[in-house]
Amino acid sequence: MKQINVALVGTGAFGIKHLDAIKNIEGANVVSLVSSRLDAVKKVAQDYGIEHYTDNLDDVLKRPEVDCVILCTPTHMHAEQTLKCLRAGKHVEVEIPLADSWKDAEEVLKVQKESGLVAMVGHTRRFNPSHQWIHQRIEKGEFNIQQMDVQTYFFRRKNINALGQPRSWTDHLLWHHAAHTVDLFQYQTGSRVIKANAIQGPIHPELGIAMDMSIQLLTENGAICTLSLSFNNDGPIGTFFRYIGDTGTYLARYDDLYNGKDEKIDVSKVAVSMNGIELQDREFFAAIREGREPNSSVASVINCYHVLGELEQQLNNQ
Repeated sequence: MKQINVALVGTGAFGIKHLDAIKNIEGANVVSLVSSRLDAVKKVAQDYGIEHYTDNLDDVLKRPEVDCVILCTPTHMHAEQTLKCLRAGKHVEVEIPLADSWKDAEEVLKVQKESGLVAMVGHTRRFNPSHQWIHQRIEKGEFNIQQMDVQTYFFRRKNINALGQPRSWTDHLLWHHAAHTVDLFQYQTGSRVIKANAIQGPIHPELGIAMDMSIQLLTENGAICTLSLSFNNDGPIGTFFRYIGDTGTYLARYDDLYNGKDEKIDVSKVAVSMNGIELQDREFFAAIREGREPNSSVASVINCYHVLGELEQQLNNQ
């Protein structure tokens, strides 16, 4: 098995999730960490036994031993850094979202095609065993989606990350959190969204973003999706998916899956791990070794960003 040397950029909450995942993957080794905060990245490097760390991505991209890069950086940096990695000849996996504009997403796809390199986006829902179980039933012709009802709820009235630490950038319900569902809906139905509507609540006076949003989607094959998003939800947090289909109803709560009677379904044998991030990284490394397009490649998720771009225009016109 070819050893794959990884540079990981961003050592916040999701950077740590990837480091923990890669520890479980044979033949993958993190050889460099990058962060704008040298004090923080030094501590993480020591904790994970990684010798090289820096605050300069350009220097890492010049290192010949680096095969690929995983980007876990703020949203507004994703497209620019992905392009930089591809132009430096490095395979790249970028955490969701690929970009925060349709124009930038298009540019990444163009450069990826020209380079022929593996470029993958962290649409983790495709890899969670709960959603994989549903996808396998769909592929066998045992289940077809008529409607998805999705709730993405957080309590985030201050600018903090998943670890409760202060954030230097602002999260976004549309370009980040809605991207998960818009992509998953098209992936699970196997059909392109042809109609999309969105409305949003008031803009937060300090954060400068909408704290509540509602989205409706319709695919070519007639499936519909209703997505509710909020940063004002003071209760159970996370994203909860209800699949309503022709042969059953299923509720996915992260890695747990239930039927319509709230009976738990065993998904422990669906994949080699129950960790969606680990499964995502395994796919990235396997695609590099096998010279193939990965699940959640830039090309396969690009329609999601086209829909998000159209929804942004609607919201700007409100």
